[in-house]
Amino acid sequence: MQAVGLVVEYNPLHNGHLYHLQQARKRSGAEVVVAVMSGNYVQRGEPALLDKWTRAQVALAHGVDLVVELPFATAVAPADQFAHGALNLLAALQCRSLAFGTEDTSINYQQVGQQLAALPELHEYFRDYRQTYATQLNHFYQETLQLNINAPNQLLGLSYATANARLTQPLQLIPVARKAAQYQDTTLNGGPIASATAIRRVALGQTSTVQSLAAVVPPESAQALRQQKLLAWADFYPYLRYRILSTPRAELGQIYQMTEGLEYRFHSVIKQVHDFTSLLQALKTKRYTYTRLQRLCLYVLLNIQRAAIQQTLAHPYIHLLGFNQRGQAYLHQIKSQLELPVIARVSQKSGSESGLLGLEVRVDDVYAQLNGHEQNFNRPPLRAK
Repeated sequence: MQAVGLVVEYNPLHNGHLYHLQQARKRSGAEVVVAVMSGNYVQRGEPALLDKWTRAQVALAHGVDLVVELPFATAVAPADQFAHGALNLLAALQCRSLAFGTEDTSINYQQVGQQLAALPELHEYFRDYRQTYATQLNHFYQETLQLNINAPNQLLGLSYATANARLTQPLQLIPVARKAAQYQDTTLNGGPIASATAIRRVALGQTSTVQSLAAVVPPESAQALRQQKLLAWADFYPYLRYRILSTPRAELGQIYQMTEGLEYRFHSVIKQVHDFTSLLQALKTKRYTYTRLQRLCLYVLLNIQRAAIQQTLAHPYIHLLGFNQRGQAYLHQIKSQLELPVIARVSQKSGSESGLLGLEVRVDDVYAQLNGHEQNFNRPPLRAK
């Protein structure tokens, strides 16, 4: 059996994801669909709406054969690090291809990835402290490759392409055009496909009614959104505020990605704001995107320091969240070729502070305090028919 890989958050899984799944299997010709899925926190620096087990279960119900967890250190990271970690996991799982959504399928991602991978890591374009890294990166793409990158999934697609080109055995890249809704659309458009952003707003009661989601998400997702406890930054903000107020400035400065004196800015604005949106607005400057600041807030909330990130990145693993019979057969087929440790159950050793999943257990414990369900110990992989 051959496998096609997907890098997903499914936050939550919706009809656009179903189209992506169908296209991945059809265009790759693969018998097995492997999803590397972010855990309880996602790339833009937010807690996932539904926990990783619920999202894995919905994924298995809709065509994914094997779900593995993308660890926090990679899942909550800039696009290049996010893509690097995800592609390495898919390669370790012997996937032959990667299907990903993008606003522009005309780009030859395989070729452009090779060009980008050949460039030096540091470049003079990224030294202007008056502009965000994303803005400088877009200028760089325009001048070196004549590419105008103006959509989030285009940037992520190029990150996948670059990470893929650096693999010993690169995967076949299959860009899938996004349908109907755009990534940052904030309202339902009346059609069968809506953006995850719009769906989350409805699910959290910010717009429309939850009943309206039946048209844009499959039944299993709709049921989970109705019945499960949904989490957002508003739930975590009191704990973040306490962390900032109670942490000495010097200690706050040791938080991962806390650079250029941002700890002073955190301390100076925290008493003036009373919700997460206001905090982001008070922290915002031309130098930092909202996404960058959201990730930093997550690192503060969870007390993430560089050493913990480095330890996780230096010791990769495969944490199984779930599989069906086809996924289980595929695992059996490739088990002799796997070079990374496979974790089916988190033990006291692997979940200890110095264990492979030490960081994952720590950050998930915070999520579990609000979610109400243990996220690691005594949680075997889900088994679907």
